[in-house]
Amino acid sequence: MICPVPSREKIIPIEKLPAWRAAVRSVGRKLVVTNGCFDLLHLGHVTYLEAARNQGDLLLVGLNCDAAVRALKGPARPINPEQDRAGVLAALASVDAVCIFRETRATDFLKLAAPDVYVKGGDYTFDTLNPDERSAVENGGGRIVIIPLVPGKSTTALLQKASSGTEDKG
Repeated sequence: MICPVPSREKIIPIEKLPAWRAAVRSVGRKLVVTNGCFDLLHLGHVTYLEAARNQGDLLLVGLNCDAAVRALKGPARPINPEQDRAGVLAALASVDAVCIFRETRATDFLKLAAPDVYVKGGDYTFDTLNPDERSAVENGGGRIVIIPLVPGKSTTALLQKASSGTEDKG
């Protein structure tokens, strides 16, 4: 019987990420990395994370800190604080590790994570991906994969639905 790792142990402080990555590399495991805000977890996120995990042996999720989410999404976000968002992500079977990073862009996080595969959602293209993030991955020997979004599933859509008071009868 395989004993699962307690979810809180899957949250890696950024200063421990290089050692964690070295351990992954030393046993020849293929590391997949993605990143984002993951504010209100929904079916689109879960589907995306499962598809990302299928690109390799381990999935590391870089999580934007609260200040970065505010800078990216506005003063009313995040809805959930970073430790709660990290805990929910870490509890998913498809997620092997979570690391909170402080910048709005994932460039420094990606340099530390050194992914074999970097996955982004279908709201990005190779041309719209941040060039510094793209360089960090490619210069580290990784490749980039774009995974399609689940139509109609987004945190923004959920928040709009909640604020309008509409109810899903489905």
